[in-house]
Amino acid sequence: MNRPSPALVTERAAQRLPRLALLLFCAAYVLPGLFGRDPWRNADIAAFGFMQRIATGATGLLSPAMGGLGAEDGLFPYWLGALFIRLLGGLLDPALAARLPFALLLAGVLMLTWYACYHLARTDAAQPVAFAFGGEPAPADYARAVADGSVLALIATLGLLQLGHETTPELLQLFGTAMFLYALAASPFRGGKSRVAVLLALPLLAGSGAPAIAQALGAVGLIVCLRSSYTPAQRFVPWVLAAMVLAALLATVVDLWRWQLAAPEARRFVRLLLWFIWPAWVLAVWTLWRWRHHLLQRHIAVPWTLAAVAIVSSALSGGSDRALLLALPPLAVLAAFALPTLRRSVASAVDWFSVFFFSVCALAIWVIYLAMQTGVPAKPAANVARLLPGFEPSFSVLALLLAALGTLAWLALVGWRAGRHREALWRSLVLPAGGVALCWLLLMTLWLPALDYARSYRALVERLAAHVPSGACVQTRGLSLGQIAALEYHGGWQVHAGSSAVPEHCPYLMVLGRAGRVPQPGERWTLVGRERRPAERNEFTYVFRRAGEAAPR
Repeated sequence: MNRPSPALVTERAAQRLPRLALLLFCAAYVLPGLFGRDPWRNADIAAFGFMQRIATGATGLLSPAMGGLGAEDGLFPYWLGALFIRLLGGLLDPALAARLPFALLLAGVLMLTWYACYHLARTDAAQPVAFAFGGEPAPADYARAVADGSVLALIATLGLLQLGHETTPELLQLFGTAMFLYALAASPFRGGKSRVAVLLALPLLAGSGAPAIAQALGAVGLIVCLRSSYTPAQRFVPWVLAAMVLAALLATVVDLWRWQLAAPEARRFVRLLLWFIWPAWVLAVWTLWRWRHHLLQRHIAVPWTLAAVAIVSSALSGGSDRALLLALPPLAVLAAFALPTLRRSVASAVDWFSVFFFSVCALAIWVIYLAMQTGVPAKPAANVARLLPGFEPSFSVLALLLAALGTLAWLALVGWRAGRHREALWRSLVLPAGGVALCWLLLMTLWLPALDYARSYRALVERLAAHVPSGACVQTRGLSLGQIAALEYHGGWQVHAGSSAVPEHCPYLMVLGRAGRVPQPGERWTLVGRERRPAERNEFTYVFRRAGEAAPR
């Protein structure tokens, strides 16, 4: 069935986004949150804890442990962070050194998404309708414009904001997924690069804790390649098979296979889908409808099958947002193919909504920042004091300058979008992507001290230090890996969570409990204090000292 393409695009509409503007979008998205903060709870600091211990030689490379508890994910992310801590630890704070390679991974995800979409948009079936008297864009120009839209769609997606800026294994998994997407997309055009990419992508996924997803992605990749009308894509099948075998061998040798299936609660999972992949899912659904007669063509089949694997994986893991993260690059590509089919009225509605919504969000961030600094307006200042007891606002000229420049850039972007490029394919995603980047920049400059105080364990550890001397041996019960990492990193204590490895006369015990429910660890322990994180109301860390031990001075 040779159905005509639903894309109607003029040569003028296929103009590409200026490279400087695209690079500024990416920089404004990747760099904020990289500097000036502690590792945040829980997964962020837990991963950093393993990296720090590997870098200092406190635990082994093949079986890293923290507090007597082993790592639950793949080893590659911990090795990567540990390597940068070793290389840059003398120049940078260890947390920043560990964060740098993951910022590069996020930039790599944006780049690979662009190139994947570019190669898919170059295929014959993806091209727009040819006009009777000419005027349609050149294939390369059309592909660049659609690829620009895919990067903007990825930046605009809400679910990538926090998880994309953490030092967790999921970011390496996301990079592996984007690399596999690129490998499938580029296989008819870039034979050597796509082969290297696929041989790296699936083992990266397996080595970062997702071997089953690597096999599932490989399986759908095989099907897509076998059904392709491109001979180079069909010849790509052995390389996908080789990558699957490498990934399976790696997972088996290092013992990375994990089977933890759990059915999600339907309403909660639907809510997660609605907000986590907003607004990409709206455009992706529109793409599937408008290109419904082309679902088996490469430019639609590659992204929708890979996205389906990630969504199903998220559902089978109890509605995990970290598994759903892997759907974002292919969904961004799908969203980009909606752009050539959107009506101008729809694009205008998206623009008006984006201007209103993100301008209101930016205004709210500024108002609350002024309230934290000056006490006016009084109500927001009182709310911050109530939610973050003990927080003392700090003023940074650099943060204020960056936030002001970002706000001015947003106002200029709105004016630029209103006056120019009204026909460009990517026009509908400029303001959503710019609004997300603006709000993230404002949060990571104006609100960073408050967010760091709320999401870091530093304040809790400083309170616990009043009851436990530095360097002391501490047993723990019920504490997460993130809390254990915080006790070791911020407190400098020797933490033991595994019961078999606890020294016989470890003098202190920390137990996680609720308000009004004091744990009873036994008669040989004496309660010496309880503390909680400033942003936590009901969860307390109770500190016990072994009976007969002298109190610290």
